[in-house]
Amino acid sequence: MTSADRRLAPRRKPRQVRAELTRERILTAAAHVFADYGYAAGTTNRIAERARMSIGSLYQYFPNKDAILAELLVRHIDRGAWTGVDELDMSPGSLAEAVRALVRDAIDHHRDDPQLLRIMFEEAPASSELIEAIDRHGRARVSQVREVFARHPDVRVRDLDTAAELVVGTVEMNTHKLMADPRPIQVERLEAELVAMITRYLRGDA
Repeated sequence: MTSADRRLAPRRKPRQVRAELTRERILTAAAHVFADYGYAAGTTNRIAERARMSIGSLYQYFPNKDAILAELLVRHIDRGAWTGVDELDMSPGSLAEAVRALVRDAIDHHRDDPQLLRIMFEEAPASSELIEAIDRHGRARVSQVREVFARHPDVRVRDLDTAAELVVGTVEMNTHKLMADPRPIQVERLEAELVAMITRYLRGDA
């Protein structure tokens, strides 16, 4: 573990339910504080106050606010599988709706708090844990999407591995970028354009 990783590592890994609940309280409080005050003014004192605990108790779990932000980002990235994939319609002519489900899943995950999302991606420090989470999530997501492409009768691309990589990267990158943009966006337009572009690519439309 590098010195930077040690600086960002949580101090206590919860082994009991009570400790896990306390850690969750800190992370929830930090998310609200960063969203309300921004990262620079989102001090550990404010986080402790929001979590209704002493600053000393907070430091038993996290050494600084960088470590808290890094943990929030790891959790955001490592959110789990594409929800609802088992209920997809795989009949001919349904590809656009399958793609829409993928795009909507990404949008829903990022739309709750655009300001916090922006802070996480602009200011969260890098760590080996964060890099591992990005890689783990990416591989799981790509594998899941590739399986859908392999099963769907409307998909005409030959290289499914590359197609899955391209589609996941396109959806994640554009969703992150646009949902975190401080300017107002029309989410429906974002969804419609991504679905149309990806569907045409997968069908091999000229």
